[in-house]
Amino acid sequence: MAQKSVVPPIPQVTEPTPAPSDSKEKQEGYFAPISSSSKKDNTIFADERARARSRSPKSLVANTPQSPPQPKKPPATKSPPNGSANGHLSPSSAADSVSSYWRNISRSPSPLGLIPIHRSFRSFIHRHEIPRKALHLSIGFFTLNLYSRGVSTQSIHPWLLGALIPIASTDYLRHTFPAFNRFYIRLLGALMRESEVEGWNGVIWYLLGAWTVLRFLPKDVGVMSVLLLSWCDTAASTIGRLLGRYTPRIRKGKSLAGSAAAMGVGIMTAGLFWGWAVPRYGFDEGFMFDGVLRVPEPARDLLGWKGDEGTLAGWAALGVVSLWSGIVASASEVVDIFGWDDNLTIPVLSGVGLWGFFKVFC
Repeated sequence: MAQKSVVPPIPQVTEPTPAPSDSKEKQEGYFAPISSSSKKDNTIFADERARARSRSPKSLVANTPQSPPQPKKPPATKSPPNGSANGHLSPSSAADSVSSYWRNISRSPSPLGLIPIHRSFRSFIHRHEIPRKALHLSIGFFTLNLYSRGVSTQSIHPWLLGALIPIASTDYLRHTFPAFNRFYIRLLGALMRESEVEGWNGVIWYLLGAWTVLRFLPKDVGVMSVLLLSWCDTAASTIGRLLGRYTPRIRKGKSLAGSAAAMGVGIMTAGLFWGWAVPRYGFDEGFMFDGVLRVPEPARDLLGWKGDEGTLAGWAALGVVSLWSGIVASASEVVDIFGWDDNLTIPVLSGVGLWGFFKVFC
């Protein structure tokens, strides 16, 4: 009888309890399948453990949001000078400028289109300013004519003030009402500079300067100050435009050629007035210069001079006064005081310079 084969029982193997270090290594090396929600938590936990193990902080640059790359800017092209390719000023480039810009370009080589008549007569009106200079020169001849007829300065300055008030009021109105300003420019544009489109008219400063010297200074000094304004300023502007590019520049808009012209005309003007007009039409009691120059008494005593020593008379005195008048005229034409108009500064500074000179030596 065949013997039945017996299947031996499967032996049960009991795994020894792992040591703490072994279980830790197994936990770190093996992770059971987990859900998506718990996977996120475990990833954070793994990052924290890795950070604790390395003891180095996680780079902050990696978590910083990167800004999108900026497109490269095209290279800046240098704009042509004065806003135009041909080197001249253009109305489009001047339209966006502030009002102080007009003072810098008032003597520009080409008109900006602010005054229509300047475009039509570029050379006659804009560049050489013939109508404006003719008016400027005529004031001197008119003043000399009034002096020859014996008209007192005390009777002239009220008329100047009477003209100053309405002209200044009209200028205020044209800056307030653009339509009136356009009509004003069409009517008197030939006598204006483009800087006066947004600024005050030069006639206002002319009247104010003439009124100041004729109202507060002696007669001969006041008349001479108006003559220097009328003729020296015109000579400086004319010669400066023609020859200024060939001589050194003293300051912006002022050249050595223009200043020399102002000095030369000032010397001739003083010789004409005190050497011809005053002897011909007579002295006045209010004149400061009577034809004689004297060194002050303290200086004479210090130098030990006596009698007529330190005294000049006749042509020598006239020559010294003429030279000083030319220096004063040239200096007052060059100097810039707070950007004031030279139609005001030239007569006032010239008058003060002559008054101080005569106060010391007469």
